[in-house]
Amino acid sequence: QVQLVESGGGLVQPGGSLRLSCAASGRFFSINAMGWYCQAPGKQRELVAIITSGGSTNYADSVKGRFTISRDNAKNTMYLQMNSLKPEDTAVYYCNLNDVRGYDYWGQGTQVTVSS
Repeated sequence: QVQLVESGGGLVQPGGSLRLSCAASGRFFSINAMGWYCQAPGKQRELVAIITSGGSTNYADSVKGRFTISRDNAKNTMYLQMNSLKPEDTAVYYCNLNDVRGYDYWGQGTQVTVSS
């Protein structure tokens, strides 16, 4: 069974920073890619950033230049460094793991609230 555990969310003022972590454990096939998604109230879940097994990254236009995704393969852990946070970044952030079979696994989500 695969477990993805997110941490690092919280309340931050506009312009502040947070770093989210996602630790993967359990038995899973080789990873194709891992990513962060967010879901704001009343909206669909959407991609924030993704990193492939080869290290290639892609970001939503709304976070380019502010967020950085990274992985520590030895620890099966993924990170999202979030800088210059805006109120519109407020959402539940979910960790995703996509394996080479095309299976998707999801974490439980961590709340990020940007407010003064």
